[in-house]
Amino acid sequence: MKTAIKTPPKTLFDTQKPPLTLRSPLFYVGDKYKLMPQLRPLFPIHIKRLIEPFVGGGSSFLNTKAQTYLLNDINPYIIRLHQALIAQDFQSFLSKILKKIQAYGLSCSFQDHIPPFALRQTHKKTYFAHYNKIAYERLRADFNAHKQDMETLYLLLIYGFNHMLRFNAKGDFNLPVGNVDFNRNVVGALKAYFEHTKTKQLQFFSLDFKDFLGGIAFKKGDFVYCDPPYLISGSEYNKLWGVKQEQDLYALLQDLDAGGVAWGLSNLATHKGQENPYLLEFAKSYKTFEIQSNYISFKDNSLKKNSREIYITNA
Repeated sequence: MKTAIKTPPKTLFDTQKPPLTLRSPLFYVGDKYKLMPQLRPLFPIHIKRLIEPFVGGGSSFLNTKAQTYLLNDINPYIIRLHQALIAQDFQSFLSKILKKIQAYGLSCSFQDHIPPFALRQTHKKTYFAHYNKIAYERLRADFNAHKQDMETLYLLLIYGFNHMLRFNAKGDFNLPVGNVDFNRNVVGALKAYFEHTKTKQLQFFSLDFKDFLGGIAFKKGDFVYCDPPYLISGSEYNKLWGVKQEQDLYALLQDLDAGGVAWGLSNLATHKGQENPYLLEFAKSYKTFEIQSNYISFKDNSLKKNSREIYITNA
């Protein structure tokens, strides 16, 4: 017998103060949520247009004040997820998500629908994954049948391993189930996202970064923030990034600098015994700041403290 899942009252979070740093409800790998308290003071104080060629989950734009936002990512699904979210309101989206969770029989700790005690005792660290595996695979199969339902894709992102968008050579979403579920942190991030974006001028694009930046008529007050895939990391979403893309990005940033456009770049200088010589050479011409971070990869979920992340800027 399924546990009834009811839509929460509108006042559930009304008394809570918004967090100092907003987290994207996509919980996307590589997201800059934890680093924004360090990065935000390094951005220009006054930004008319924030321009992001690699927006990802969006924690950077959520935590940066600007008049207008031009937001791009080459992954069309991440852009479609953002567009699907901003096209509706918090309560209606939450209601639809909770109904879908109930229909598939997934756990939902937000509504106190959690795996049975016996399962939690038997699989103390992985009970969500064991409980949700079959339901998650059915959800995944249903999405792959048409690949159009962004609410289903959102749940796959939330319940999937390490919150990634991973597709195989056939174009099917193939991420396995993760040891997570729909909880209060997710709902809090969703509410903050909806509240923050409903008053913002947001434009989304899904282009190669060169085409995206090449199509912009830059103006005074623009700021370009780049958080590209890291050349020397082993993350799944870095597979399409290589030396050519790295060098093309640096050439574009040099052109922007010559044109008086302010920009900032986040990247890994060293990682697991490797270094990025192209980045280190590029950084010599601009202001560089050390960023304290922990790196987690898809294949190794442990914290890596032997990485050096830097922020480079001409601003």
